[in-house]
Amino acid sequence: MCQFCVQHGDGKRWYRNARNYALDLESDLQRRGYVVSFVRDFERTRRTALAGLGALRYLPRPLREAAKERVSLRQQEVHFGQPVPLEQCEEMLKLATHITRLPCVCRGALRPGSDAPSCCIVATVTPHDQLLADCFAGYAGGPASEGFERLDLACAMAYLRQAEERGLAHTAWTFGTPFIAALCNCDLPSGCLALRMQLREGLRVMWRGEDVARLDRERCSGCGLCVERCPFGALRRVAKAEVALDRAACWGCGTCRAACHRGALALESRSASGDVARLW
Repeated sequence: MCQFCVQHGDGKRWYRNARNYALDLESDLQRRGYVVSFVRDFERTRRTALAGLGALRYLPRPLREAAKERVSLRQQEVHFGQPVPLEQCEEMLKLATHITRLPCVCRGALRPGSDAPSCCIVATVTPHDQLLADCFAGYAGGPASEGFERLDLACAMAYLRQAEERGLAHTAWTFGTPFIAALCNCDLPSGCLALRMQLREGLRVMWRGEDVARLDRERCSGCGLCVERCPFGALRRVAKAEVALDRAACWGCGTCRAACHRGALALESRSASGDVARLW
C-alpha cells in the first residue's frame, strides 16, 4: 500500500476513508484559499513548473534528483494523486453527499479551445457550491459557475463509465492532504499535466494505483484494442495476434478493461502481487 494508505487510510485504501472527504471548506480558510488559488493561478503555475523542470535539466544529476525529491515531498503535503479504477470511484462517490461535474482546468490549459469531453468530478461531504463560484469567478476562458452540473451517484457513475469507454483514466487528488476533493478523467499522459511531469520529467506527483492488471492469455484474441487504450504503455503487440502485458509498467487505472470484449484483462491488488508491489 502507498504511504497515504498507511498515514490516512486507517488500514485500508486512503481514498476510501470517509474522513478524507468531510472537511468543512467554509470554515477551513487555509485549505479553501489553496483551492481557490490553485484554480485561478493554474496557467501561471503550469508555466512556472515547466520552466523549472527545464532549468533542472542543466543541473548535475545528484542535484537534479535531490531537487525533484524535495518538490515531490512538498506535493505530497498539498496536491498529490493516484489512479483509481471505476469500481473504486463508485466507493469514493458513495462517501460524498455533494457531487459536481465541471470542465477540467488542467486540460483546458493544456489544450485551449479543445471540445474534448473531459471533466472533473468534485465530491465532498460538505457543500462546495460557493467554493466553486469563488474559484471560477472571472476565470479567463473558464466555465461560469452557472455551468456547473450537480450529479447524483447514478449520473456520476454513468459519466465515468462513458469517460472510460473513451479511454479516459480516473485519478483521485488531494487539495491539502489528506482531503480529497476531485476525481479527474484524462487521456494520460498527453492530456494530464501531472502525468507529463511524472512520466516524462521524472517528477513524482502521483502514486501508482493500488491495483495492477493481469492478462488472461487464453481469453485474449490479440486484437490489440487494449494496447491503444493503455495510457502508460504497459500493453504492446508482440505478434500479429498476440499482446503482452508489462505488469511493472502498469499503473492500475483499469482503462484497458473497457476495450476488451473477451474479459481477458482484470485488476488485482498490487500489495498481494509480489512481482509489482512497488508503488513508484
